Formats: sequence, structure tokens, C-alpha cells
Amino acid sequence: MTDSADAREADRALKAKHRTMWALGDYPAVATRVVSALGPVLVEACGVKRGDRVLDIAAGSGNAAIPAALAGGDVVASDLTPELLDVGRREAAARGVELRWQEADAEALPFADGAFDTVMSCVGVMFAPHHQESADELVRVCRPGGTIGLVNWTPEGFIGQMFAAMKGYAPPPPPGAQPPPLWGREDHVRALLGDRVTGVEARRQAIRVELFERPEDFREFFKATYGPTIAVYRNIADDPEKTAALDRALDELADGALRDGAMEWEYLLVTARRGGAAPA
Repeated sequence: MTDSADAREADRALKAKHRTMWALGDYPAVATRVVSALGPVLVEACGVKRGDRVLDIAAGSGNAAIPAALAGGDVVASDLTPELLDVGRREAAARGVELRWQEADAEALPFADGAFDTVMSCVGVMFAPHHQESADELVRVCRPGGTIGLVNWTPEGFIGQMFAAMKGYAPPPPPGAQPPPLWGREDHVRALLGDRVTGVEARRQAIRVELFERPEDFREFFKATYGPTIAVYRNIADDPEKTAALDRALDELADGALRDGAMEWEYLLVTARRGGAAPA
């Protein structure tokens, strides 16, 4: 095989692994029971209004896509994992809203240049392994003058620290893959988007999580529902000492964050305008 063919095969294998990981457990339970408030925050920040063409990248089960449709947007929810889109379809039907659900790779979107008025991602695109490729795509499919909106976990926030705690127990990342929480750094996002956008606004905010009364409640919930956590535990399943050590690390992290039965999980909210001349 040629080097380019080898690279394509490696990329297909990596994406298949990601697809499988996010199908583990029950991510829609995380989206609806823990972080449901993030989607409406992003939709409001993007100013989605009736008739806007909206793309939600790495939409999962529609945490942001469904609120965008409820706001009147003509929405496409795209994700690499079809199992999550299936849950989203059912949720949208239950809420009486229509939108399009499409399986798609954030690093190679099947949409035309400038096809959308708003391109957004809610703790989604940050998990694509190659950050610049993903950023290039989200800019490409946004029309000149259109809005780009992102919510990403920060490295210093609770979820960023959870990934740091799990890192030593996870298999080594493939060559070229970058850590997801980098998307929670303003300078990193600005560098990815470059001079193709204007009017960048970035602010750190926090979502209040009140689902977990004890540290072990958090740990067991994420071990059962959250694909990345499940994958890490599977990686060390034959090592009871490592499993116990990771249990302790997650318990300590949660214990340090819990205050009267609540946590504050920090994220970075970014909005920007795609550069170029807007339609008259």
C-alpha cells in the first residue's frame, strides 16, 4: 500500500473506534440528565432565528440541535455515531419538532461550502481527533457573515480534569490526535479559526450539576453511561489495582468539586463570524 492509502486506512480505523466508543453506555442520559442546559445556551448565543440554516456538528442525540429547531431553525444534526442520531430522532418526534439527522465525520463534512447560516457544536467537535481539520470544515460550511458557535469543556474545569485523571489508564492516542480539552482554550480556538473569522467572543462559564450527592454516584454514573470513561475502564479491566486506582482518582476529583450536592463544570463559549462578504 502507498503512504496515502495507509493513512486513509488508519483514519478509517480511528473513526470506527471513535464511533464505537460513543455508542458505548448511554450518552443520551448524560446529555439529558446532566448537561441539557448547554444546548439552549449555545443556541441563544448563536442567535438562531426562524428560517436560519443550522448545522450542529457532532450533535449526538440533539442536545443543541433540537433547541435550535425549536427556535425555528432549519437544522441538520450530524454525528459520526448513528446510534446517537437514532435517539435524537425519537426525542425530536416526542417534542414535536422536525430536523434532519445525518451521519457525518466532523473532519470531512458532506456539505457544500457556505451551506449554513449557523454552524455550531456543543461539546462535540472537540472530540474529533484532528483539530485543524475539524476547524477547517466548520468554517468551510458556514456562509460568509454567518455565525460559528462552540461550547467546549476547559482543561482546568471538571471534565477537563476528569480526562487528565483518566489519561494514565487509557491506551496511547494515535499519532496526530490532539487532546479534546484543548478546544476549551481560547488561544487554541483562535489559532484554529485564524483570520477566516471576525468578531470572536470567548467567555468561560459554568453549568451547575446537581445529579450527584456523593463522589461515587458520579463515578458509577459515568462508568455506566459515558463512552470515553467506559473505554478507559475496559482498557484496564484485567488489572484490579489500576481499576481501583482510577476509582479513587475519580472519587477524589468529584469529592473536591461537590459543594452541598452540586458541582460547577466550566466550559468555554465561543462565537464568531465567518469572514468574507455577506449576502446583500
